[in-house]
Amino acid sequence: MEQTYIMIKPDGVQRGLIGEIISRIEKRGLKVTAMRLNVMSSESAKEHYKEHAEKPFFASLIEYVTSGPSVSMVVEGKNSIAIMRAVNGATNPVNALPGTIRGDFAIETGRNVVHASDSPESAKREISIHFKDTEIVSYSKIDEVCLYE
Repeated sequence: MEQTYIMIKPDGVQRGLIGEIISRIEKRGLKVTAMRLNVMSSESAKEHYKEHAEKPFFASLIEYVTSGPSVSMVVEGKNSIAIMRAVNGATNPVNALPGTIRGDFAIETGRNVVHASDSPESAKREISIHFKDTEIVSYSKIDEVCLYE
């Protein structure tokens, strides 16, 4: 099963959207296999967003993402990367369709509620920044626990 990294950014946490976002993930058929609520360190944020290091918005992005609690998750399922990109909607909420997280809850790119990995390589890199392998519950273990006789 494919894994992806999802973050509910500080604006999503502050607005009380954690449950709504997780509900949308689960209703889509994906499984949350790791989750943490914390204030991201500046070092982790810089590593996470390193591809933007030379862009003019980098400093404000780091300041914002470390400004309050965020929720980091590993989400797993068939085609989880593409599905989560669709569930989240366009990065710029102006272009995000109604029914997507950003289309329903965000109004500007700088405060767009969620982040999702954009490729298998990014997912692997981002997951490794935020989680140890031992913190991720395997998909098959979740199914074993949920099955009743």
